[in-house]
Amino acid sequence: MGQTIAAPARASGTAGVVLGAISVCHLLNDMLQSLLPAVYPILKGGFNLNFAQIGALTLTYQITASLLQPVIGAYTDRRPQPYSLPIGMGLTLLGLVTLAFAPSYVTLLAGAALLGMGSSIFHPESSRIARLASGGQHGLAQSVFQVGGNAGQALGPLLAAVFILSHGRSSIAWFAFAALAGMGILAAIGHWYQSNGHASRKPRKAIAGHPTLSRNRVIAALSVLVALIFSKFFYLASFTSYYTFYLMHRFHLDIRAAQLDLFIFMAASAVGTVAGGPVGDRIGRKRVIWGSIAGVVPFTLALPYAGLPATIGLSIIIGLVLSSAFSAIVVYAQELMPGRTGMVSGLFFGLAFGMGGIGAAVLGILADHTSIEYVYTVCSFLPLIGLAAAFLPHTADEV
Repeated sequence: MGQTIAAPARASGTAGVVLGAISVCHLLNDMLQSLLPAVYPILKGGFNLNFAQIGALTLTYQITASLLQPVIGAYTDRRPQPYSLPIGMGLTLLGLVTLAFAPSYVTLLAGAALLGMGSSIFHPESSRIARLASGGQHGLAQSVFQVGGNAGQALGPLLAAVFILSHGRSSIAWFAFAALAGMGILAAIGHWYQSNGHASRKPRKAIAGHPTLSRNRVIAALSVLVALIFSKFFYLASFTSYYTFYLMHRFHLDIRAAQLDLFIFMAASAVGTVAGGPVGDRIGRKRVIWGSIAGVVPFTLALPYAGLPATIGLSIIIGLVLSSAFSAIVVYAQELMPGRTGMVSGLFFGLAFGMGGIGAAVLGILADHTSIEYVYTVCSFLPLIGLAAAFLPHTADEV
């Protein structure tokens, strides 16, 4: 049925402890990173910000991460850096402290940039470690890795609602202790990485082309994946940056209730992430990508017209379905470009951050000039881009 991508060979076992540890560190990293959008309501009032300025904060954070990630990934493909991960977590620590005590909006932007730099170092190398510890079950390993990040993103709004709202912006600094714990775990993972020869062995030479697909076919497939990343993360930006404001404005919820509803959405996303990778290992990644992004369209189209209970219910479905795609997209892209795991991981994590940042900035300007409700009406059509998944080549395990 056309050209295929060869399925990865299954190794004898999985380094479960390492995979679990890197997933926990992903949880800590993304929990700390997600505190930035989680405290937007506090920053909006404290610094008298408009939606465009909030979008600029997200843009600064996510563009910093998106531009650096593929560069760092490409560099570490050639020169592995086993102890770069605790350095990245250290930059996240500095970003948190900066946000906690920032005296001005410009300093807030600097804190957001530090968070982005920390994320740019963490994601390419940690994704590589997840693949090394996969035992050949690359989809499963990527999902285990990703679910840590999604769980961390879900915890951010919950912690903001329970702890930061009660104790004020300066209480963000207390989360530096979580960053220190993460640095300790990552240092141990770096030791495993080095002592098992992963850092000292010569990196595998990148393959000039895919064994079964022409160069043009690979480029076309990558272009489709980029379009799908745009659709997914531009839409998700409406939730991560503006969902609390949408609920507060449309349904007159207070900040705490809106943050808890954001936590429900992020928790649903974490659950959905668990399924995407292993299901892709079983039924083929193209089917998962197709079903995740295009399959969510009826629910996104209904969301702007729903009442509060239905909005919460639809957000759960959207989080569950939409989040299952990313693990499958990353592994699919790694198989398109064998030998370039770090570069591909950095590229797609970078695209995810970049699209989210651009989306937040554009949607913030749109909200200032129209309304937050109009933003959700416009965004409801974005998942239709998922129909482009029909142009992806079939994988070897599909019929």
